[in-house]
Amino acid sequence: MNTWLPPRTFAAATAAVLALTACGGSGGSPNASGSTPGASGTPAPPTATSAPSAPSSPTPGTTTSPQTPAGPSATPDGTPPLGSWSLQPLWPFGTLAQAEAWQRSYRTGGHQPWHLDPGRTALAFTRDYLGFTEIDRVSSSRVSGRHARVGVAPTGSEGGTAAVIHLVRFGTGPDAPWEVVGTDDTTFSLTAPAYGALARSPLTAGGRITGVDESIHVQVRQPSSEAPLGTSACCTPAGGENQPWSVTVPFSGARDPVLTVVASTGGHVAAVERFTVTAVRTR
Repeated sequence: MNTWLPPRTFAAATAAVLALTACGGSGGSPNASGSTPGASGTPAPPTATSAPSAPSSPTPGTTTSPQTPAGPSATPDGTPPLGSWSLQPLWPFGTLAQAEAWQRSYRTGGHQPWHLDPGRTALAFTRDYLGFTEIDRVSSSRVSGRHARVGVAPTGSEGGTAAVIHLVRFGTGPDAPWEVVGTDDTTFSLTAPAYGALARSPLTAGGRITGVDESIHVQVRQPSSEAPLGTSACCTPAGGENQPWSVTVPFSGARDPVLTVVASTGGHVAAVERFTVTAVRTR
């Protein structure tokens, strides 16, 4: 999935962006300590990693989104609000109210400062939410205004970058926390279902892949559940040069307003060598 976000082209589309999708949704509100119940437990702040280097720019993709009611305006730098057609809040906060509750707990007690670090947030998303525990280091990091792109990789020099995670500041102020909104994809993409589309079971997931003897596994997840809502039969064989792949995933138990669809492949030098995510809505 590619979250397509030209830096200054949203002024003309401001009236078409959405209100935050999850204003009344679930997803586990932070408690007094600032933790988020249901998001696979409270992730321990990841340990320090090797010094990040600037990533190469991924090839942008195109996303198609459903038409939805107009909502709040973009931020002053042109970033559309989370919950708009191009930015869905995946993790760790399901709603702006949850992000703001964490801000208050941080200001009064310094709780969970890792939310202010895009690298630590990206690793917590990968390890604690997606369950890819072998991916434990930051391979690249680039922050530009309210946006961050963080490459994550498994231990060892042979693994390479598994994904470049796109994060956006959720809320206002210098202590607005980082929120995962998707991944920037190159040789492994997840283009169906469309980013921000309404999801119904069974879900057909697909995209394109370049590789040899790939084995694709797809899961549907929500922040308020530790276990996946659905998973594909393991695993779908794929490979070649920019070849299409597709798999059907039944799922049940969705109650959060935004779900994460994650596709992964590996088995050569690590269990998960590449992954890609997209966001779908339940309402």
